[in-house]
Parts: sequence; structure tokens; C-alpha cells
Amino acid sequence: MDLHDHGLASDLEMMRRQAAERRQVLRWLLAGAATVPLMSCGGGSDASSTAASSGASTGTSGTATDATPATGACTVIPEETGGPYPADGTNTNGGSIINVLNQSGVVRSDIRASFNGATGVAAGVPLTIKLQLLNASGSCASLAGYAVYLWHCDREGLYSLYSSGVTAQNYLRGVQETDSAGNVGFTTIFPGCYAGRMPHVHFEVYPSLAKAASAANRLKTSQFTFPMATLNEAYTASGYTASVRNLAQISYATDNVFRDGTSLQMATVTGNATDGYVVTLTVAVNG
Repeated sequence: MDLHDHGLASDLEMMRRQAAERRQVLRWLLAGAATVPLMSCGGGSDASSTAASSGASTGTSGTATDATPATGACTVIPEETGGPYPADGTNTNGGSIINVLNQSGVVRSDIRASFNGATGVAAGVPLTIKLQLLNASGSCASLAGYAVYLWHCDREGLYSLYSSGVTAQNYLRGVQETDSAGNVGFTTIFPGCYAGRMPHVHFEVYPSLAKAASAANRLKTSQFTFPMATLNEAYTASGYTASVRNLAQISYATDNVFRDGTSLQMATVTGNATDGYVVTLTVAVNG
């Protein structure tokens, strides 16, 4: 099975073609609108619907919030290890370099299913991740047009492309481009807790979607975690039995990443284990 195909370059070319087609359609619509009297002030809702539909068609939508650019002071999120399972081309497994960034289809907002020929789907409590990137060296302005590569383990604590039993899968990995307000979003499942680590999500920040094709271009590698109350509740759901046991044997204070503090890496969470969760986090980097 060829899991490499044409990679991010092919995805970008397809996105450029789709964007050009949408611009042509919008020019036609605007030309027509100039000759038709406005019916009411409610026309804005149609424009919003068109924009939402346009964004969804690219397969790269994932706006986190409708936040406006921020100004002021913010602290850069800590640099953290990418761990042993980054799949960004920086390490190997079984003697082969593992690089999901060169697999066609990696630019996506819903990362629950495998892609590019792999067919597995990660089961678990639904989770929506919303990040906003800010420029710590530029008055905390929003970072538009940047990219985030995000990955995490499944509910059994296994990492696709590395862990025994899921080496042929590439689920729970994806890349997204930030919108004009620096927002990016992913649809996924709540990660499990494996032995020796507090539950967490990995991510890398890149200066553009095109540069996300190579880990050499990353600006920041970090992780975030979840409140203990959320973890205890989430792991009551089916399939997380091992997580209950593993969580009881670890804490933020003993975790090798979060033991120096979690103030900048603790996500805000809403929702529940039945309907799913939404987590939000502001991520400041030197853009």
C-alpha cells in the first residue's frame, strides 16, 4: 500500500485550483448583484452561508472561534519534546523514516479516520480542538496563514504509524491553516492515558501551510493537557478502562513534560463524556 502518494504539495495545488474556481464564481455573483436592487439588510446571512460553504469545500476548514486579533502582552508557550511518535520525518520506525507530512490528504480538519489508502477510524469520546495562534513578538496580534500539525494517541494509548497493531494506520494526525484571526480547529477523539504520561496532545507550528511539508521549518513544538476533572469524567466512557488505571499512577507534578507547570498548556474545556468535549487554548509563539 502506497501511503506517500503526492503529499502536501499535491494538496496545496488542488486547494489553489479550488480557490481560483471560487473566486471566479464570486466575481460572477458580484457582477450580477450590481444590477439587482437590494431587497433587505438581511442579505448578509446569505453571504455568510456562501463563505462557510466555500471554506468547507476545501477540506481545510477548522475555524476555532470568531475572535478578533489580540493586542497586548502574552507569554510564549513552552517548547516541548515531540516525543517518539511525531511522524514528521525526524525519526524512524522499523528502519524506515516516518513522515505523515508527505502523505496526500494530511491537510484536514477531521482527523479521526486514516487517509491516503489506510481505512482505520479511531473510536472514542468526540473532541473538538480549537487553537488560536498569537504573535508574542508582535503585540500578540493574531497569526493568520500559519499552519499547525497536530497529533495524539487513540483511546487505547496507541500512536498510528508506530504502535503495534496500528502501524498501517495514520489517523489522529492532521494539518490545518490558521484563518484571519489566527484560529484553527480539529475534530478528533479524546486521547487515552498511557502508562507514564499525563494525557496530552502534541502540535507543531509552521510559518505557512507550504512550509508545513518539512519539519525543518517548524517554529514551535509543544503539548497541551486537560483538567483533572475532565480526565476523570472522560474516562468513564466505554473503551477507556486502561486510562483509568494509568491516570491513577501519574500526576502533573510527576509528568516529565508538565511537572514544571501547566499554566500555558492547560486547555479550557466544555462538554461531557456523553456528548463530547470542546477544548480551547491560546498559543503564543514568536511569529
